[in-house]
Parts: sequence; structure tokens; C-alpha cells
Amino acid sequence: MPANPEATLQLLQRAASSIDAAEENVRDVLDALPAAIYRTDAGGVLTYYNEAAVSLWGYRPEIGKAEWCGSWKLFRIDGTPLPHDECPMAVALKTGRAIRGIEAIAERPDGSRVRFLPYPTPLYDAAGKPKGAVNMLVDLTDRDRDRQGLSQLASIVESSNDAIVSKDLDGIIQSWNRGAERLFGYRPEEAIGKSVTILIPSDRLGEEADILARIRRGERVETYETIRQRKDGSQLQVSLTVSPVKDVDGRVIGASKIARDITDRKAAEEQQKLLIAEMRHRIKNSLATVQSIASQTLRSASPEERAAFIGRLHALSRAHDLLKIERWDSASYREVVDMALDAFRETHRERFFVEGTGDAWLSSAKAVLLVMALHELATNAAKYGALSNGGGRVFINWEAFKDAEGQSQVRLDWQEKGGPPVRPPERKGFGSMLLERAFEGERGQVRIAYDPEGFSCRLQMLV
Repeated sequence: MPANPEATLQLLQRAASSIDAAEENVRDVLDALPAAIYRTDAGGVLTYYNEAAVSLWGYRPEIGKAEWCGSWKLFRIDGTPLPHDECPMAVALKTGRAIRGIEAIAERPDGSRVRFLPYPTPLYDAAGKPKGAVNMLVDLTDRDRDRQGLSQLASIVESSNDAIVSKDLDGIIQSWNRGAERLFGYRPEEAIGKSVTILIPSDRLGEEADILARIRRGERVETYETIRQRKDGSQLQVSLTVSPVKDVDGRVIGASKIARDITDRKAAEEQQKLLIAEMRHRIKNSLATVQSIASQTLRSASPEERAAFIGRLHALSRAHDLLKIERWDSASYREVVDMALDAFRETHRERFFVEGTGDAWLSSAKAVLLVMALHELATNAAKYGALSNGGGRVFINWEAFKDAEGQSQVRLDWQEKGGPPVRPPERKGFGSMLLERAFEGERGQVRIAYDPEGFSCRLQMLV
């Protein structure tokens, strides 16, 4: 017997307290881990689990009663039921060895399922006797989702009609889809490992150096059009988009390149340019013919009437000049206003004050209508209104907006100030009839006001 039993008892109590404190510290660490961890005794009865395990299982099994695993139900990867006493944890306890690499599926009480990878490991006491086991469950949901996403992405890339190619920072081809094979003629084994310059004509090699420099800086090369070369040496027109490829740490390690064959589209555009140019040429010739006939026919008309008619023909000709090769069937509202006023700005440039909010595209018919309307307003201002004296001014303001029904409209206000006193005309002239009838025919609105202080007009149309 020890000489001092009380002292020995105190030593044992302090030792027991130290062991309890160590176990408490370990438990605190396990509770804080994001991985699902639980422990059983030698008979497979659960003695501990952390909150991550509760999250994976979807409920809290009863400590001291639940056996082998806390999962509500278990299934093998092929979907067949897995009895709890045959689960990896049960096998580890029965065989006395750690089990690795066997995936399983846990079903929660709410019916949802999670695929996981267990790491059951037997535990032994100081004498080498089994005292239980510890298991860590790794949720594979994110891994499976990533795999599925990568598989879908690979399928999309492989089936794309566009050529999709990846390369490293030295321009060496790393991947090559079927679209690239169809477009450039190289099989994957012929292209992968080669420099991407095999696709670039010799007079455009400088493009690749510029692209790689921008990719190294992490920049994306927005879509642009260029020339590339097939295996047989023939050239084609393509649109290219190049984006940086980064690793998990965010470092740029290469680039992905998407190439689309636009040869047919460019040929169609060139054909369209020729047709539009021919159409505009014929329209101008027709207007010139009309002008010649009108000059002969209107000999008896006053010089003022002949000038007005010729001016309208010129306005009509300018309106057709607005129809660009790229947008032959429409014109910008802003450009229409500028074109209509251009002839009058030669002598009255400082007297026009033009502002606009937003922009819109007008059909060719509406563009011609607006040019003619503004021509008539400016002509009348020069003859009788604010531009007929030395101090008058014309204020033009337009606004593009959507009405209550969601339809796009543009409203233009023409306001004259500082001109001679305004009196309503005794009869409607060509300009007034053009404004009212033409705009109403296009579902537009016209409001004219003959205020003594200055003429005003509001033109509104659907676009």
C-alpha cells in the first residue's frame, strides 16, 4: 500500500481530470470540422457524431442505440439496398481492418439521397484490444456535380459546329474538337501538340503574338474577323473569340479559341453591297430623270414653285442616302434628323439647336417620311418663319420612349422663336397635307400650333 493513500488518490484524480480534458479537447475539434465524423464502440453502437454528420444524415440518431452507421437508409452504388450490418463500418469492425474506396448512398428521412465515400478505421486500446472505430464520411455531391458538368461541357464542345481549340501560353494546341477538324481539315492527332500558327497565313502571324500577349495579361479577345488557313492551304474568313483559361488558383495557363466560318456570310454581304449600290444608283437616276421632266413641264410655273419642287426631290434623294449598306432597310433617327437639316445648316448653322434623348431605327419608308417632313418645316421656316430674319432660332428636341402598351415611339418637337409674328395660313399647303396625311397613315400623330410668338409642331410615330 502507498505510504500516503490520500496523496495517491489525489494523483489519480488529477490524472483522470487530464484524460477527461484531453478527450473534451478532441471532441471540440471534431465538432468544429466540416467533415462528417462519428464513432462507435467495439460492438458497433454509436457513441459520438458531429454536426456535419447530422447534416449529411438528415437527422440525429440516438446515441447508445443506433448501430454501425447513422444513415436512415443505405444503398449500394447500383441502387440495391445495403443492410447496416454489411456497411463499410460494420465490415471494418468485424474484420479489424480499415476499409477504403467503397462508395455508398445514404437516404435521408425526407427522401433525398447523398453519395458518399466512407473511411472506417478500427481503434485499439493500449493492450491491443478492439475498443471501437471512427468513420469519416466524404460527401461526393459536389464531385459528381462537377463531373456531370464537365461531361456536359465536353459533349457540347465536341458536338459544336464551331471550331473550339485550346492552347497553352506558347500557342501549342492542347485540344481539338470535331468542328475544328471539319473547318481546318486536320485530324486531332495531326493538330494537338503543334503550334496554332499552322492555321495562320504567313502575312498574319503578328496576330498570334498580340493574342498571346493579351491572354497572358488575363484579357479576353472579343470577337473579330480575320483570315485563317486550312490543311490544304486554302484560306477562309472566320470570326474568332479568344478567352483565357485559368487553373484552380486563378493563374492563366492557356487560352480557348472559338472560330466560326463566315466565308458564305461575307460573300453574301459583298453581293448585297453590289445590289444596294445598284439600287441606289438607279433611284438617283430615276430622280434625276423626274427632275429633268419636271423642269421642262413646270416652265410656266413660278421660280418659287419650281425651286420648292426641286428641293423636295433633293430631300428625297438625301433620304435614300441614309440607307446604309449594313442596314439597307432602316436608318438611325439621329442620322435622319441630321441629314434633313444639313442643306439648311449651310446658311443657318448657328440658328439650329438640336437635342435628342435615346435613338431608334426607322424603316426605310418612315425615314423618307421624316426627312420630307423636316424638309418642309425647314423650308417654311426659311420662307416665313424663324429663319426668314436675322435673329430667329429653331429648337428641335426628340425623345425615344415606350408607350403604355410597350410599343417603341419617338416624339419630336419643332419650336421656332424670334421670327416674324405668326398667323395661321388661309389654306393648307403641300407641307401641311404631307405632315397630316402621311404621319396619320403611318399611325403617327401631328400637332401644329400657330402661336404668334412662334410656330411649333410635334411629330410622333411608332418605330
